[in-house]
Amino acid sequence: MTSEMTVLLPFVFLFGIVVGSFLNVCTYRIPLGDDVVKKQSHCMSCGYRLKWYDLIPVFSWIILGGKCRKCKSRISLQYPCIELLNGILWTALFSKFGFRPVSFWYAGTVSALIVLSVIDWRTYEIPFSCNLWIGIMGIGNLVTECIDGGLLRVPEYLIGAIAVSLFLQLLVILSKGRAMGGGDVKLMAAAGLLLGWKGILWAFILGNVTGAIVHPFFIKWKNKEHVLAFGPYLSFGIWVSIMWGRELTQW
Repeated sequence: MTSEMTVLLPFVFLFGIVVGSFLNVCTYRIPLGDDVVKKQSHCMSCGYRLKWYDLIPVFSWIILGGKCRKCKSRISLQYPCIELLNGILWTALFSKFGFRPVSFWYAGTVSALIVLSVIDWRTYEIPFSCNLWIGIMGIGNLVTECIDGGLLRVPEYLIGAIAVSLFLQLLVILSKGRAMGGGDVKLMAAAGLLLGWKGILWAFILGNVTGAIVHPFFIKWKNKEHVLAFGPYLSFGIWVSIMWGRELTQW
């Protein structure tokens, strides 16, 4: 790691946790159909409109002791956890790939994966807006590849958009929607456009293996429903494929 990267990574982390604060807003408002930009942040219990000093990522939650400044109701631990998670994942991405365009496409994707994972875990639905955003990241990466002279790699990404999603769509049709939801299909199409066919195959395999191992644990010990929210497990597979997919393929 160069000395320049060592200096810049703390700023990546700080910006990552700031974006993580916005991701928290998205996880709560998108399922309700609320505006995620214009509507001012407020306490979910008493409606107290939060001041700027109540919105400092991670630190405000710690200083307030995880409670609302006005009504003292508990503030979910999700807030600092998602902020920290986004900052950590962004730092890992830029540490591995450097300050290249692909790092920004990956960072945008990872943030969307966090949002859709939380929402899918709660509602068993993946918002179309999250899949659309990941698709935009894929198109951005494709354009960057073409500008950098990687025109011959374009078919790899286009095939990636259908390599898994087409198979899943067939499952949806044959099972009449009982096997999985359309959101999972769109997720793998969007992510496949970003990762290419090799990367999305790794993501799908890893997502299935993780779900098969982890979900029975939640069913047995956490009283989680038997219905499988597949989005979080696919998102984990996509993350691993982003970080180490090429190494896995070479291996």
